Amino acid sequence: MSPQSSSATTRPGRERGAPTVAAPGLVKPISADVMEDTGTGLDFGTRADRMAGHLTPNDRFFVRSHSPTPRIDTDRWSLRIEGDAVRAPVTLTYDDLWHAFPHVSVTRTIECAGNRRVLFGQQHGQRIAGTPWGRGAVGTAEWTGVRLRDLFEAAQIAPDAREVMPEGLDACRARRPLPLTKALADDTVLALAMNGEPLPPDHGHPARVVVSGWLGAASIKWVGRIEVSREPLNVPWNTEDYVLIGPGHPAAGPALGTPIHALPVTSLVELDWPARLTARHRIIRGRAFAGEHRVTEVAYRIDHGPWHRADLTGPREPGIWTRWQFPWHPAPGEHTLSVRATDDRGNTQPDHVPWNHLGYLNNQVLAHPVSVR
Repeated sequence: MSPQSSSATTRPGRERGAPTVAAPGLVKPISADVMEDTGTGLDFGTRADRMAGHLTPNDRFFVRSHSPTPRIDTDRWSLRIEGDAVRAPVTLTYDDLWHAFPHVSVTRTIECAGNRRVLFGQQHGQRIAGTPWGRGAVGTAEWTGVRLRDLFEAAQIAPDAREVMPEGLDACRARRPLPLTKALADDTVLALAMNGEPLPPDHGHPARVVVSGWLGAASIKWVGRIEVSREPLNVPWNTEDYVLIGPGHPAAGPALGTPIHALPVTSLVELDWPARLTARHRIIRGRAFAGEHRVTEVAYRIDHGPWHRADLTGPREPGIWTRWQFPWHPAPGEHTLSVRATDDRGNTQPDHVPWNHLGYLNNQVLAHPVSVR
């Protein structure tokens, strides 16, 4: 699968009225003019040249699922908070979450740790197992719901609690633990709404966790149970998958390598891959994301020329992508556009990412091919 295959000369509005297809594992229809089909039947990325605006609309927000979207009746649904570190287990209804707790809204970016896996494989000359993501497994939304820490007050969490593990109601019961300190953060929420609307089924209805700055697999969808434990919790999602396996990442205990948590600094150019442009003045735009940190600079270069700073135009906050842009009047011919972002700790995208067997965390500077006519 190529990261993207259609022409960059199409404008963002031209997808209106485009035919949609029904994906067997999803509820929402998918338009090929807006979304990339990875071929799994469950996973669809957002086309980079269709990312207009700071927030990603619900209908084009990328979908990553381990099982088909479950149909959940909110009248029968409940959330159970339990575990050996819970002194007063509680069961909460959908109505409880809407009316018995204070709500907060946080704008946060979610990105799959396997984003750009296809490009990683191409750069290393190997085909990598896992969802064949191009560049579209990332999106930003306003999430509205209840802070996990407010839910835990009702459950009376023990002082020696160590880990928290939300569990989904999909067929495979997707689940992944996080430390209590991360679960208690101000911006770790059990979301009920997305961009001002109740959560769509494919994005976790009736409730999903949003874990700021961490890999998307931590933001479990369709949550029906949250376990709070005094001991480390080990499941396939932090021992076999979503771990770095390869040189420099030895197995430790049940984990086959180093479990992935926070995401590194990355950037995205809002053009097709490869891009096809006309020889006229234009503004090149994109996004940069630094996980739990803040993007402070984005630089670009054309072919092998010098690096120049791009203008940052969006919010510069931890957990959210920042938009950037620069003017370019390209000459006819074949060009390479390179972009690199830097975060508030001085971390800059590297020229090379070492090999790992599952192709995770590919944040190296990409040589974006651009053909100009």
